[in-house]
Amino acid sequence: MLERIHWLGHASFLINGPPFVDDPVIYIDPWRIPDSAPSADLILISHEHHDHCSPDDIERIMNGSTQIIASQRVADRISFPVVILREWQATAIPDLRVSVRAVPAYTVNHTYHDRSYGGLGFIITIKRHDIYFAGDTDKIPEMAKIGCDIALVPVGGSYTMDVEAAVEAVELIKPKIAIPMHYGREIPGSRHNGMRFTQAVNGGISAVELEDERVASLSL
Repeated sequence: MLERIHWLGHASFLINGPPFVDDPVIYIDPWRIPDSAPSADLILISHEHHDHCSPDDIERIMNGSTQIIASQRVADRISFPVVILREWQATAIPDLRVSVRAVPAYTVNHTYHDRSYGGLGFIITIKRHDIYFAGDTDKIPEMAKIGCDIALVPVGGSYTMDVEAAVEAVELIKPKIAIPMHYGREIPGSRHNGMRFTQAVNGGISAVELEDERVASLSL
């Protein structure tokens, strides 16, 4: 499953896509995505901040059958039909062979994403794998209830948990693989946080820093 996960920088991910032409194309928080990005079967949006909910990027990858799953705040901001989930609610998309559960995502020490804000994380079940997208969050107690194979966790520190807290979070979640996100060009001083995170994770968890494919596409 790891080869099907593509980091598009910041908190944006593409799951599957070419060359896996028979699999659904899933985006999470698409923002500043490459022009060559394939159209979407499913889009998940964690909250309505501009760097996670970009109507222009959504429109670019929409097609006649694209489905969007998000919070009520996101649905209020965009003009596309949305399946609205609240914390711990789930929905199945049988034609895509995918199910999605919304989970809490909030920060304790950063007012941008406090509990009342209604941000979400997601657990995506596809091909018998559970992928946890943590969203903009601190290490929170609810993570103890989350079981997954792969965890995508923020490590930037300015608006979410930092490297040290992210390491503690994956020790709590216990995924097989942990992937850092929400660091780099948009988060001052966080350029090396992905590497720091992967070097610090232990306890039988494999930590993998993905290449920012958005940056790679711009340098071709």
